[in-house]
Amino acid sequence: MRLAGSGNAADDSEDCDTGRLGYDHTFVVILALDTTTRAGSVAVARDDEVLSLVPGDAARTHGERLPGEIDRALIDAGLSPRDLDLLVVASGPGAFTGLRIGLAAIQGLAMVIGAPVIGVSALDAVAETLWASFHPPGPSRLVVWMDAQRGEVFEGRYVASPADGTWVAECEPSVAPPDAALAPLGDDPSRPTLFSGDGADRYRGAIQAWSASARLVETPRALAPALARIGRRGAARGLAGPPHALQPLYVRRPDAELERLRRASSA
Repeated sequence: MRLAGSGNAADDSEDCDTGRLGYDHTFVVILALDTTTRAGSVAVARDDEVLSLVPGDAARTHGERLPGEIDRALIDAGLSPRDLDLLVVASGPGAFTGLRIGLAAIQGLAMVIGAPVIGVSALDAVAETLWASFHPPGPSRLVVWMDAQRGEVFEGRYVASPADGTWVAECEPSVAPPDAALAPLGDDPSRPTLFSGDGADRYRGAIQAWSASARLVETPRALAPALARIGRRGAARGLAGPPHALQPLYVRRPDAELERLRRASSA
């Protein structure tokens, strides 16, 4: 098991460092960006205090809105880009186009201001947000489903860990049709299962058919504040790194790669 947000750092190595990683981790100015959902969000935080939050406009593409939303978040916080100590981005899973736009925006800003970056799983950010909203009584499990389209969901599974003050991931993120994702869970009335995410909203019927005791929790509207908190903790453990080391968390192979494999197998 791993703590939510403990993986998916900016580099494959856990000791990656840059010239600006010597800052005081107890007082860090952070910009966090999420483009994994249609709306997305941008937040600026000092330590764990959110200074500004800009929820995205789902009616417009991320390409149309960035970097305008980043500028607005900084203005609302009364800061300039040079005030930032750390950049955090949701590295996936999500739509490939949105992921690429978010990663490119953070990489470009990092190169301009020389700040370290860290990628965080959007699934972990959902779990982090829900823990901040309530502390589940007794043993419980959280399943985060993000809509992966094509009749599938991106899934993250977590168990409550009051000692750690967070949800602990049971396994690596995966992608599967809802029924296939539900099959290995097992329905244990003594261990309530909570579901959240836009995938859980979309496939509510499948969840309710699987277990009458399953509880659907409202999907968080903005993940950027949770990304900032997870990113700060990761940076304190030395997991932030240079912009070129950021890696997307696709979970499912990009369409272009699948098409190349299909052509190769049929040749």
